[in-house]
Amino acid sequence: MKKILTAALLTLSFQLAAQSNYEREIKSIYDEALTNGKCYATLEYLCKNIGNRLSGSEQAEKAVQYMFSKMKSYNFDTVYLQPVMVPHWVRGAKEEAFIAKGFEKFDVRICALGGSVNTPEKGLDAEVIEVKSLAELKKLGREKIQGKIVFFNRPMDPTIINTGVAYGKAADQRGSGPSEAARYGAVGAVVRSLTHANDDYPHTGSTHYNDSFPKIPACAISTKGADALSNLIKLQTPSKVRMYMKLNCKTLPDVQSYNVIAEIEGNEKPNEIILVGGHLDSWDVGEGAHDDGAGCVQSIEALRIIKQLGYKPKRTLRAVLFMNEENGNRGGIEYARVAAIDKSITHIAAIESDLGGFTPRIFSVDDDNIIPYLKNWEKYFVSYGIEHFQKGWGGVDIGPLKAQGTKLIGYLPDTQRYFDYHHSEADTFDKVNKRELELGAASMSALLWLLSEEGINK
Repeated sequence: MKKILTAALLTLSFQLAAQSNYEREIKSIYDEALTNGKCYATLEYLCKNIGNRLSGSEQAEKAVQYMFSKMKSYNFDTVYLQPVMVPHWVRGAKEEAFIAKGFEKFDVRICALGGSVNTPEKGLDAEVIEVKSLAELKKLGREKIQGKIVFFNRPMDPTIINTGVAYGKAADQRGSGPSEAARYGAVGAVVRSLTHANDDYPHTGSTHYNDSFPKIPACAISTKGADALSNLIKLQTPSKVRMYMKLNCKTLPDVQSYNVIAEIEGNEKPNEIILVGGHLDSWDVGEGAHDDGAGCVQSIEALRIIKQLGYKPKRTLRAVLFMNEENGNRGGIEYARVAAIDKSITHIAAIESDLGGFTPRIFSVDDDNIIPYLKNWEKYFVSYGIEHFQKGWGGVDIGPLKAQGTKLIGYLPDTQRYFDYHHSEADTFDKVNKRELELGAASMSALLWLLSEEGINK
C-alpha cells in the first residue's frame, strides 16, 4: 500500500511540475511575441510591397517567393515549396454599373464574383427582379425571370452573434445564386455584399456554375447600392427598374503555383506532425491583410517563437501557407493528397487561422471526443484572452486532412469586424492592430507547443 501511495505521489508531483513548466513556457511564448514579434512587419511587407494575391497572378508568385525567403531566414530545419496547379481567373478592366428608372440614372459600385463570365462587350442592360432566397426563384418561375437580371438581396442576419455562421447562412445566394437564376432564364445576377457594414465597398467571392445551365455574368453590389436598388424597385410607379453592368473578366488556363512549407523536426516522435497554417492567396481587391495574410504571418511566427526560445518539440511542427483557398482549395487538397501517400508520417492535429488578425477568443474543435481533453489546457490560456475550446469549424485548407484522422482546430478571434473587410477593397494593412495580431500568433504558438509535447488523447 505504501509503494502504491508513493507511486501516486510521484505521478502527481511530475504532473504538477509539468503544469508549472507549461505555465512558464507559455508565458515566455507570449513575452517573445509581444516584445520581439516579427509578424506585423512581415504582414506590412506582404500587403504594401506585394498587395493582393489571387491564385495564378504575378503577385501570388511574388508572395510565394517572399514567404519562402522569410521562412529560410528563420533557419527552420526544413523549408520547401510544394507544387500545385491552380485556376487563373482575371478580373480585367474595372467594372461599370448603373441602375435606372424612367429618366433617373444612378451609378452603383459593383465587382465581379470570382469565376464569373464577362458580359457582352457593350455591357448588359436588363430589367431587375429582386429575390431574398433561392426558393423564391422556383416560386417565381421562368415566366417572371426569363430575360431579367436577378438581384439577390438577403442580408446577413444581424441577430446571429457568430458572424461566421451569419455569413454561411447568406452565402448560398452568391455561391449558387447565379446558376440557379440561369436555370429560369435570367441573363445576369447581382448579389448583395455579404457584410453587416453599411458602406459602398462591394465584397467579392466565388460563384460556382452548374454546367447544366448557361453561365451568366454575376457581380456583388455594395450594401448601400443594394439598399438603393431595393428602394427603387419598391416604388410603385409604372416604369421598371433596369440595371446596366459591364464585366471584363475571363478564365485563363491553370498555372503552377506552390504551398510554402517549413518545419521544426521533433526530437522524440518526428513522424507525428502538428500543422499550423493559413492561405497565402487572397482576392484581387484590397491587400488581403485579414484574409488571410494575418493567418500566414501568425503561422510562421508560431514556429519562429518556439525556435527562438530554444524549445525542442517532441513532435514535428509544420507551418503551411496554402495556395488557392479562395477559388478552389487546390492547395489544401494537394497537401492532403501528398500527405496520404507518405505512410511514414501522421498528421495528428492541424490548426488554421483564417478569420483575421483580431483579439484571440476561442479555439474551435471539429471533434467532440477530444474537447474534454483540450479543456484541461484552458487554464494556460485564460489569462491571455482565450476563453475556451468549443465544438466548431476547423478550416477550409486543413479540411481535406480530416479523412486521415487528423484533429482539426480553428483559431477563432473576435470576428465582429471581420466581414466589414472580407473580400473587399477595405481589407488593407491599416485595419490590422499590431498587438491583436501578435496575441493571436502567441496563442497559436502556445497551443502548437502543448500539442507537440502532449499529443492528443481521447
